[in-house]
Amino acid sequence: MDLQQVRAFLAVADELHFGRAAERLHMAQPPVSRSIQQLERELGARLFERSTRRVTLTSVGEAIVAPAREVIDALERVRTVARAAGVGEIGRVRLAYAGASSNVMVGKLARAVKQDHPGITLELLSGHFAQPAMQLLTRGDIDIALGRWDHVPTAVRTRVIAIEQLVIAVPVTHRLARRKRVSMSEFEGEPFVSLPPESGSVLIERLRQMTRSAGFSVDVVQDASDSWTVMSLVSAEVGCSLTLSSVVDSIADPGLRFLPLSDPVPPVELRMAWRADSDDRALHAVLRLSETVLPTPGAV
Repeated sequence: MDLQQVRAFLAVADELHFGRAAERLHMAQPPVSRSIQQLERELGARLFERSTRRVTLTSVGEAIVAPAREVIDALERVRTVARAAGVGEIGRVRLAYAGASSNVMVGKLARAVKQDHPGITLELLSGHFAQPAMQLLTRGDIDIALGRWDHVPTAVRTRVIAIEQLVIAVPVTHRLARRKRVSMSEFEGEPFVSLPPESGSVLIERLRQMTRSAGFSVDVVQDASDSWTVMSLVSAEVGCSLTLSSVVDSIADPGLRFLPLSDPVPPVELRMAWRADSDDRALHAVLRLSETVLPTPGAV
């Protein structure tokens, strides 16, 4: 059995006339008749009763109309999926990010992908800080990483999607909580909470650099696995924390205050990273969409 035979059968079944079926298929009538005869031989049953006046379906013919349509529908679905995949309209894209500092932006991108590319599954993997996420990316375990890196491998392309300011999170009861701006030197002797050093977070290195510049060594009294937990510890008066302005949008805790720094501190760039050699069309469809949803700050 081949698809030409199935199409010929369905055309005759619909038209109940070999001539009209041939016209519908843009074929001559003899090939249509031969296809039906071959199909009947293969199935071992007559599919049509033929007379000089009319053509009718046999009981076997009636029984296979629905399965034959399913075969053709399945073929069309295969073609549709193949075409969609060929232009990046279907597939899976794995995106790794840290959490509180980027979940608002990730949510915007995920909604846009669902709306504009419903055939693409954007798989979100939270809890991956910059350096671990970069390792996953270079190994090919993910397709996109969001993070803050001072240096990236040459095999990786990046685009800035946000420029963030460093702020100090303090509990609402802190002696400096009502200040509009603070200097890092004012936190000498204060306990700090932070992400674990092995996370590779840029915040840890910036905290060390800034406290050294202020003339003291930071006293980290507790680590936490993510920014939400860090902020909960700050709210509980365990310590202060250096964090990002983007975290402010993700944390709704009346027990916290976020204080801008008066020190001349360079901003932090949040980047989207992907492998330069990837030719995955679904990935590139998401990257193109991200340029609209998460444009590079200041880009025209």
